[in-house]
Amino acid sequence: MNNVQLHDKEFSLYLTHDDIQSDVTALANKMNDDLKGKSPLFVVVLKGAFMFASDLMKRINLPAEVAFVRLSSYLGTSTTHDVKEKISLDIEPCDRPLVIIEDIVDTGNTMEMFLKKLREQGWSDVRLATLLFKPEAFHKDFKVDYIGRSIPNDFIVGYGLDYDELGRNLPDIYKIVYINPIKSC
Repeated sequence: MNNVQLHDKEFSLYLTHDDIQSDVTALANKMNDDLKGKSPLFVVVLKGAFMFASDLMKRINLPAEVAFVRLSSYLGTSTTHDVKEKISLDIEPCDRPLVIIEDIVDTGNTMEMFLKKLREQGWSDVRLATLLFKPEAFHKDFKVDYIGRSIPNDFIVGYGLDYDELGRNLPDIYKIVYINPIKSC
């Protein structure tokens, strides 16, 4: 499919499933090297990162535990700047790496709040992995340790990412089609 319609918006193909899988494999290889000899806790941020996390974890060859949190800050195509924690992490801090698995980091608002909370709870080795990173939108002061791909500041859907809950099931990633209004004289 080259274009998809979700609610009132049209989206065009941006990254194929093969492109995504190549990025996921590269990230897994780097994590396997960096975390060799350790037993990390991978914390998947729902709902968006579920497909990425599933494919990533199949490639991680370390003894690892997986947990889930649900954080939300979007309404439609815009951030609300109000991060809500709908499912919390219920594992006590311990002496091992915690790797957050996120679908996309754009403004960084959600991760800034979550990273602060994890450090306040006592997690000392916290790392952040994201499939997609929007450097134009990011203006925070924390490190993104693992980046699958940097992309422009376009609204995207598919492979777990949604527009008002639609599009998560798409195997490819699509970007919004902006229609320029026709100006009359």
